[in-house]
Amino acid sequence: MYGCKLDWQKIDIIGDKIIILALNRRISVLKYIDEKDMFTARLMDLALLNEFKIKLKRVFENKFGLKLRSVLKDYDPVNQLAATMIIAVEPVEQFITKIDP
Repeated sequence: MYGCKLDWQKIDIIGDKIIILALNRRISVLKYIDEKDMFTARLMDLALLNEFKIKLKRVFENKFGLKLRSVLKDYDPVNQLAATMIIAVEPVEQFITKIDP
């Protein structure tokens, strides 16, 4: 979404949850700001995380038709590790079986 390099990604589906772990390179401008003003960089991180959650929920609901309860996301700028938990209204495996190929 923000043009950063994705090194690896792991997706697990457990009941009504989709859990995504990813190693993402930090946006270069945030890395620079973090060296100068960690608080401002963290606020920018939070703004980007919130925007990502809104867009991700919209895609799942509008494009795939999977209704979501919540999208939780965090990013560790030191280790460049992102974690996303998508919580659906129904079990995800049950939803997948209803999709026409």
